[in-house]
Amino acid sequence: MLDERWIRSLHVESLRRADLHAEREPHVLFQASTIGALLDGAFDGDLSFAELAEHGDLGLGTLNRLDGEMIALDGEFFRADVDGAVSPIPAAAKTPFAVVTKFEAEVDERIEAPLSHEQLLARLDDLTPAGASSGAIRLDGRFELVRARSVPAQSPPYRPLAEVVADQHVFELEDVAGTMLGFRFPAYVEGIEVGGYHLHFISDDRRRGGHVLDSRSAGLRVRIDPSNDLHVELPPQVDLADPDLAAATHAAVEAVERS
Repeated sequence: MLDERWIRSLHVESLRRADLHAEREPHVLFQASTIGALLDGAFDGDLSFAELAEHGDLGLGTLNRLDGEMIALDGEFFRADVDGAVSPIPAAAKTPFAVVTKFEAEVDERIEAPLSHEQLLARLDDLTPAGASSGAIRLDGRFELVRARSVPAQSPPYRPLAEVVADQHVFELEDVAGTMLGFRFPAYVEGIEVGGYHLHFISDDRRRGGHVLDSRSAGLRVRIDPSNDLHVELPPQVDLADPDLAAATHAAVEAVERS
């Protein structure tokens, strides 16, 4: 069972479809469904990207049928297919899982030295303001390497996500300029979200992208929008009080998100 004290500390608010409205408040994260539901194979949602855009202009997620990795940047929504090729997402397309925010950075720094992925994440930890349980992240610049992945679209009956990831396509982008973006969540919200860092990448020419597995940066502008507020739109079959939500264990998330 998820600890209700931890949920309150992150100011998690659960919404049903009738409660949705165009918030676009600064420093509020909006999420469609939960990572626990996605792990269980809930790959069809009823929230359109037009509706999702009402709640934020930067974020990540996926499309119905798990059809690629979604990247939201400057109010535009893109899909990275199984080979990492990027294309715009139609407003009428729908998502089973996404996280977005109206991005308003409170931290704006430059990192000139080359960094491994582990060093970069440690630097982001240092730059995140004290007291911020979560945050949205935007990294613009040049990368010596981005190791990324995407997965093929699925057909019902859907398999659990851990099985689908066995069919993932991993590819490497070298000496590429672009934007790495995503979110940092505390470990205790696994089941609702991915604990730690969840990052996607898109190149400046909007031709390549995917879910980030590893990187080597070569000079970046770092912007962070800290947050302690998460609004979660729950599909009918999902409940934050459901004990089965805890099935999204740390090991399962590690296998799926960082394999």
